[in-house]
Amino acid sequence: MISKSQHGLKFFFLNLGHFLDHFFVLIFATSAALMLTLEWNIDYAALIPYATPGFIAFGLFSIPAGWLADRWSCDGMMVIFFIGIGASSVFAGFANNPLQISISLVLVGIFAAIYHPVGLAMVVEDRRNTGIPIAINGVFGNLGVACAALVTGFLIDIWGWRSAFVVPGLLSVFTGILYWWFFLSTTSFDSPDQKTKGSIKGIGTSSELIGKNVVWVFSIILVTTAIGGFVFQSTTFSLPKILNERMPELAGTATMVGWYAFLVFSFAALAQLVVGYLVDHYSIRTVFSFIAILQTIFFAIMISMVGFSALVVATAFMLVVFGQIPINDVLVGRVAPAAWRSRAYAVRSALTFTVMASTLPLVGWIYGTRGFSALFAILSCAALVIFVAVLTLPKSAKFIKKPETVAI
Repeated sequence: MISKSQHGLKFFFLNLGHFLDHFFVLIFATSAALMLTLEWNIDYAALIPYATPGFIAFGLFSIPAGWLADRWSCDGMMVIFFIGIGASSVFAGFANNPLQISISLVLVGIFAAIYHPVGLAMVVEDRRNTGIPIAINGVFGNLGVACAALVTGFLIDIWGWRSAFVVPGLLSVFTGILYWWFFLSTTSFDSPDQKTKGSIKGIGTSSELIGKNVVWVFSIILVTTAIGGFVFQSTTFSLPKILNERMPELAGTATMVGWYAFLVFSFAALAQLVVGYLVDHYSIRTVFSFIAILQTIFFAIMISMVGFSALVVATAFMLVVFGQIPINDVLVGRVAPAAWRSRAYAVRSALTFTVMASTLPLVGWIYGTRGFSALFAILSCAALVIFVAVLTLPKSAKFIKKPETVAI
């Protein structure tokens, strides 16, 4: 059993891991939009699909990652995550054509798949109210999204696109070594027996899990996860290109595009803290439906926005896109027992990132044929479907109500 200070340091490493996870999978998005299209003389819409296999790996490999974490060690899997994703990014920095970088991105995706089923299970472990910890962790993930655009744009302008992969990769390998050293020198890696003993009593072991409510809630989680993955990927991957196209007078260099994307993502990340507080104090059904309807409205408004107005509306829709992220994670954490929580998160992650992978060629096709206006119309409809699905969540289920009614 680790001490309180060690528990706090582990939480820091988990947050840093979430930051790096989203950072690495989006380096290519900014590199492709701002540099690789010119260097390799390939159209943006044609280059996007080369990232698809990496996002497929990001989804599919979360299943074995969750299984290994439950059967072996969450700490051990985190060491593999830090070192593996960093080394893969360094490898991507030496690519000379789209095929080579696609192979590198597959390796990035394989190791990136470790974090969500493993890291999220560790974040909620032994906690009574999980909304705020998940929200804090989510903010770090979103800052990774924000910094991917900013740091990549900066490194491209200073040292070229290859440094955008190599420099963060080396830092991640070093972080993995630190994590390995810290937990080998202070405590043994966790084991499945320890995780079972440390499970939270309450909803995860409740007889209510056998009822129809839980089956239906899991169904809603899967539906909203799939659609939410499409919305999240479409917005986060495309935002640098959207800002570059809708704000030509304001975004002139790769660094400026990165700065605007960073500001949007960073401000929007704060929404997770608000949502985390709300789901710890109010019905998830109410909070979720409000977030979904706001997405529907903001995407519809964005269809015709240009200039500074586009920046304002982009910030607004990213607020509610990021705000949705903690909700399903809180639901899974409340429902799933500790003994198979990593696998529960793995299923959700696999679905999310498989959808995200298939989203890339679709976004490329929509952009190439109809432009971003059509994409925002589709996103508005998708958010409306989430809203309707959330309205079907059972009002009476204990894990839907505010936590004061449940011993978790």
